[in-house]
This record gives sequence, C-alpha cells and structure tokens, in this order.
Amino acid sequence: MLRDAIRSLAEAKIAPFAAAVDEEARFPQEALDALVSSDLHAVHVPESYGGTGADALATVIVIEEVARVCASSSLIPAVNKLGSLPVILSGSEELKKKYMTPLAKGDAMFSYCLSEPDAGSDAAGMKTRAVREGDSYVLNGVKRWITNAGVSEYYTVMAVTDPEKRSKGISAFVVEKSDEGVSFGAPERKLGIKGSPTREVYLDNVRIPADRMIGAEGTGFATAMKTLDHTRITIAAQALGIAQGALDYAKGYVQERKQFGKPIADFQGVQFMLADMAMKIEAARQLTYAAAAKSERVSAGGGEGDLTFQGAAAKCFASDVAMEVTTDAVQLLGGYGYTRDYPVERMMRDAKITQIYEGTNQVQRIVMARNLP
Repeated sequence: MLRDAIRSLAEAKIAPFAAAVDEEARFPQEALDALVSSDLHAVHVPESYGGTGADALATVIVIEEVARVCASSSLIPAVNKLGSLPVILSGSEELKKKYMTPLAKGDAMFSYCLSEPDAGSDAAGMKTRAVREGDSYVLNGVKRWITNAGVSEYYTVMAVTDPEKRSKGISAFVVEKSDEGVSFGAPERKLGIKGSPTREVYLDNVRIPADRMIGAEGTGFATAMKTLDHTRITIAAQALGIAQGALDYAKGYVQERKQFGKPIADFQGVQFMLADMAMKIEAARQLTYAAAAKSERVSAGGGEGDLTFQGAAAKCFASDVAMEVTTDAVQLLGGYGYTRDYPVERMMRDAKITQIYEGTNQVQRIVMARNLP
C-alpha cells in the first residue's frame, strides 16, 4: 500500500517535471510541495515530534519510489534524514523538539555538513573550527559538497573543538541558515542530480548558543559515522530507484521498437540484457531492504551488530548496479538513449553520484573489509 501510494504521487506530481528540473538545473519545488502535502518529505521523524514515525524500511521505499522518476527529488527525504539523524541519535531532548518539529511540518529542510575542500574521504582531517566563548561557540570554516545548501534552513555542522585529538576532537552543531555569518557559494555545475543544489557553506565568525551542540563535546565524529551507517542505506535506495526506473523505461521501449520486422524485445541478446538488469536490481533490493531492517533493529536498541558492513555493502552494491543498469538502458535505446529526448540518459548521469557520495565505493570496500561479519 505504501509503495502504491508513493508511486502514484511520484508519477502524477513529480515525474512530469523531472526533465525540466534537470534541463534547467533548478530545485524541484513541485516535488517538495507534493511530498510535504502528503507527509512524505521526512517520514523518519518520530511521532513524538509531529512526524509520521516511519521505520527505516518504509523510508527506503519512499526514497526508492521517488528516485524511480526523479533522482534529484529523492534527495529531499534522503537528505532530510541525513541532516537530522545526528540530532535524533545524539541531541538533547530540547534540541530534538526545537528542530524536529518544523522539519516534520515541512517548514524547514535539514542538510549535513561534513566534507571540506581538503577533507573528503579523510573527513577527520577537517579544518572548520568551533571555539567556546562563554555561553556560545564561534564557528569558522568552509564545508563543501553540501546537498540542498541554500534551500535547507538547518545544517548539522561538524567542527574541530580540540585540534590535538583529531577525530575525538570533533563536535557536532546545529547551524541555522539565518545565523549571522552563514553564506553559500555558487551552485556546482554537475553531471547529474542537477535539481538538487550542491554548494559550499561558508561559516564566518558564526556565533551560536552552546546548547546547539549535538551531544557532548568531542563526540561529533562518532555521531557522524554512526549516522552514515544508517543513511548509506538511503543512498542504496536512491540507486535502486534510479535503476528500476531505467529498466522500466527500457522494457517498454524494446517492446515497441521494431527492427528486422519484429520488436527488438524478441531478440535473445536483448532478452538476456533485460534479464541480467532485473536480476541485479532484485539482488540490490534484497540487500538494501535487509540493511534497512538491520538499521531499524539497531535504532530500537538491538545493538550495532554488523550494521556498518550491511550499510556499506548495500550502498556499494546498489550503486554499482545502478550505474551498470542505466548504462545498459541507454544501450537498449541505441541512438535515442543518447539524447535528452528520452529519460535514460538522465538516469545514467544521476546514477554516477551514488557511487561517490556518502563515501566513495572504494571507501565502502575498505569499511566492509574492516567490518567483515
């Protein structure tokens, strides 16, 4: 029922704008409005803060179905979870009430600020500083590759509070777009997900109350990594949706396109391609859903178990599948697949980022190797 409801919404209210959003590289406001009106923009927020309290698997299905028609739009529910999960995992009750309530209502979006110009895969090498001054912290630094920057009202920012301690000297804070000293760079000109603005976030003597720290001082990096264990699964879901959308389109196309007097779907070479695409997508789906179930058990107090491995495996496998399936979909459409008149070239471009963000797939393999179950 959940899948049917989201698919209907996505096809009616999001899909019609997907090509224009990509072509014009503009934020998918129609998608945000549709998701907010149906309470699907941040389904992970607990009911105690006015949210729908969806579990990790339901959240994955929402993201998957939106990504099936528009990858840029699927970053609305995905990044709302990424940005706010540190507060849910480690924040004070006051912080949760203050920031989860407007997020649940759709009055604000939440972004996540970890990466920096010189701190990508080596996130612990960040330079952004937060210095305590009385009842405040003063933040200075630059965050790069921030999804939905400039649109989101709230930002979870990781900053160094004790440079001597490396990762154990990093703390997490909530910064508001309206805080004095917060500004944004120009939108990056990207290969894909063009409807989701990616910008640098500049912090120039940003003074915030000390009670906006998420958890205790020095625990920010641990919170950031714990967050990624859960949210990498949402990237797997996004990759899964993109791949499914490409397969669905290609499947319809090959039944209509005729060569040598019959539909190209009748040729065994084409059938084998479609079979492999469908098989890999289903394998990715099972791995992603199993990881989501593990994420939910951990959230409910079931222990960490092998969530780190499961999340990395789901993200890595599903994104590799998405790149392969979308490339094959372009191939199945032939010359038409290479034009912007058909959606599979957009899906192929969108799929690429799923192998890169929230930890490159090379990093995922390192994570898996270190956490072999």
